[in-house]
Amino acid sequence: MASGEPDPRAHRQAAPGALVFPMDFPIKIMGHNRLEFEPQMIAIVRTHAPDFDLGTVEVRQSRGGKYLSLTVTIRAQSRAQLDAVYLELTRHPLVKVVL
Repeated sequence: MASGEPDPRAHRQAAPGALVFPMDFPIKIMGHNRLEFEPQMIAIVRTHAPDFDLGTVEVRQSRGGKYLSLTVTIRAQSRAQLDAVYLELTRHPLVKVVL
């Protein structure tokens, strides 16, 4: 780069749709409607987001009652944090889908 030319990195902006941290990030967890589902999912989320607020939890039961969905909102600090929580949640035997 020649002297006097602007540095192209100086005005770099996040690409549209890019995640900018820290940010509030909702995670929807769907799985089997069992008594242990909600507390186990919350424990996993707390492992990765210790400051997680229980007040953000939304619980919905499927029409037939076989499944439960939890939507939790965490204050995500990094992509690595999100990847770790998603990985642990998706590996849980009661979980069907994590969005």
